[in-house]
Amino acid sequence: MAMQYLFQGWNVRGNEKYRDLLLDTGTEELAHIEMLATMIARLLEGAPLPTLEEAAKNPVINAILGGMDPQHIIVSGLGAMPADSNGNRWKADYIVASGNLLTDFRMNLTAESQGRLQVARLYEMTDDRGVKDMLAWLLARDTMHQNQWVAAIKEMEAKENIVVPSTFPRELEHREVSHILFNFSAGNASAHGRWAHGPSMDGEGQFKYVEKPVPFAGKPVLNPAPPYLFNTPPKDFNH
Repeated sequence: MAMQYLFQGWNVRGNEKYRDLLLDTGTEELAHIEMLATMIARLLEGAPLPTLEEAAKNPVINAILGGMDPQHIIVSGLGAMPADSNGNRWKADYIVASGNLLTDFRMNLTAESQGRLQVARLYEMTDDRGVKDMLAWLLARDTMHQNQWVAAIKEMEAKENIVVPSTFPRELEHREVSHILFNFSAGNASAHGRWAHGPSMDGEGQFKYVEKPVPFAGKPVLNPAPPYLFNTPPKDFNH
């Protein structure tokens, strides 16, 4: 999240208060990484491989640990590594910095929601008092971050409406399907939600529920691929 917030902030053009909010939060998230790295390093102290191998003889602990990751000894010298719990190194593929702040803030809210959920699960998995204390602090900060992104989202929705991008000309859409929920389920339970009836959330129309959608066009038929691709000729399936 640190990199996502920082890149979002660096990419802001104008809107200084939103830029500051993003950079403030991104900087704090770097501190969270340091906290977690310090926690990992301290937990690894005095826990060499034979110790954890002995603990792993307990089937429950073994199911969780499976023994110590040798990388923590060989590569990091009992320190944290930029990797997830399965040893996969961090990548930047997850970063969303679109230049549209409403889009980005919604993604941030999702990230903080996932983060707080996972920290809460970690809290229940440990009986280490120090770890619980640190996680309790992180939970509180995730609470704040969820609140701030909701506040920013509400503020921007009040200015721009809720559909992104708000400046795309609506008349270029196929407006007849802009507020329809199509039922593709065996039942019709989805018909009983706020999303199926009444005014749409963007104030641009009325929600409509279509229980048995009618196809808008026939089945697609593709032309044969060029011979040089050596695809299976369609005629082979006509016998």
